[in-house]
Amino acid sequence: MMQTGSVQRTLRHAELGLTDERAIDMYKTMMLARRFDERGQLLQRAGKINFHISGINQEASQVAMGFAMDRERDWFLPYYRDYGFVLSIGMTVKELMLSLFAKAEDPNSGGRQLPGHFGCKRLRIVTGSSPVTTQVPHAVGFALAAKMRGEASVSIVTFGEGSSNQGDFHEGCNFAGVHQLPVIFVCENNQYAISTPIAKQTRGRISDRALGYGFPGVQVDGSNPLEVYRVFKEARERAIAGEGPTLIEILTYRVTGHSNTDNDMTYRTKDEVELHRGKDGLPAFRQYLDEAGLWSEEKEAAFQAEVRAIVDEATEYAERAPFQSTEDTFRYVYAEENGEG
Repeated sequence: MMQTGSVQRTLRHAELGLTDERAIDMYKTMMLARRFDERGQLLQRAGKINFHISGINQEASQVAMGFAMDRERDWFLPYYRDYGFVLSIGMTVKELMLSLFAKAEDPNSGGRQLPGHFGCKRLRIVTGSSPVTTQVPHAVGFALAAKMRGEASVSIVTFGEGSSNQGDFHEGCNFAGVHQLPVIFVCENNQYAISTPIAKQTRGRISDRALGYGFPGVQVDGSNPLEVYRVFKEARERAIAGEGPTLIEILTYRVTGHSNTDNDMTYRTKDEVELHRGKDGLPAFRQYLDEAGLWSEEKEAAFQAEVRAIVDEATEYAERAPFQSTEDTFRYVYAEENGEG
């Protein structure tokens, strides 16, 4: 019997192979990323941390792609706004807070790097560096290793649309296409490379660039997490089947400044930003869960209290945690006799 209207929409996650519990967990992870990000901005304005770079409005797509991957087998090479992504593959708010406060327990860099420079051996998150796009050829290298070893794993690498104009992107795509490597290239097109709008960066669709390298390119609406999940699930299945790479362009929008040091009102208008705030995928996904009978006002209130407690506890812990010792300053910089350097 064919169902119509909202009833049909509520079945979409099941059609994609997502259980009710997984769909709810997706929403919870999106909201956790949002509340962490908001707290990061407040901490910087209060002078408690030095730097924050925001991913607000991009959480829905980031979490959806994370949920489509295999935490135990795949390799992850995120870029600096990917809080929703790293939370979806196992990083905790406490670990992200330790990075914000640059404390010794920070698993990303031991407090040595700027926030948003992810790296976690436990979670198969490959350490990133500050120059943009360098993670792309690294991801291709991981995919090559997986193919040579006969491993059923995929590397997934994310970057902004500005990075798609860098040589590292093109060289990585070309090599991956030639060798049919299991890698997913993800351009999170949030419309601005710092202050440069997409119209001044390229004339064409970024996803169409895949055609020149011999593999599929897909453009997807980042405010629709279930569609994002579908696209990534299919891209991963292709890669595992030996069918090579996929380039996915997520259409999204950066509603904050490039970082806390950026005055975005010098290159765009408040009206433009507010227009895109109204296209936020997070409340839209909550509405989907409401219509599916999986969520309610009561559950939302209880969950918001839970999230507040998680973020508060993580903030208090990270603020109290010790900085690295002076003696550890050069650890992992120079070789050491015990082989740990």
